[in-house]
Amino acid sequence: MRGRNGSAAARDPFAVRRARPRMQWGPPDVVGAVALGGALGALGRFAIGTWWPHAEGTFPWSTFVINVTGCLAIGVLLVLLTEVAGRPHRLARPFLGTGILGGFTTFSTYAVETDRLLAAREVDLAMAYLFGTLAAALIAAQVGVWATRTLATRRLGKERDA
Repeated sequence: MRGRNGSAAARDPFAVRRARPRMQWGPPDVVGAVALGGALGALGRFAIGTWWPHAEGTFPWSTFVINVTGCLAIGVLLVLLTEVAGRPHRLARPFLGTGILGGFTTFSTYAVETDRLLAAREVDLAMAYLFGTLAAALIAAQVGVWATRTLATRRLGKERDA
């Protein structure tokens, strides 16, 4: 049975109509800040990866260092922006956090490199890389938060005493 407009729902009265989800981009200045920051972060990651390559079947130190230092920087940045800076510019977090540090860290490459180590039958190395990166990145982010809070508290304490 076909309805007036010939659509599937008109043919099947029990069919569920689903609207195609619409992509929400957000304000153009935020999108631009994320895109520019992401390009800069990706260029930094590319430069380090090019400067410090690794041979097939060996531990990918450059990606490990990129991800761990990026997570440390994310911990520092978020404390600075949310606890120290007061009211930072509204584009600071999208540009620096989502953009630069999001473009700099590369957990997709981390997954691909783990897969390549497994394909090369370097199972122990792959597991060390897989779990070592995760642990080191989480610890680095927490160290960044802790160190920044500690330094900010000391600085604010000195300013009050002066």
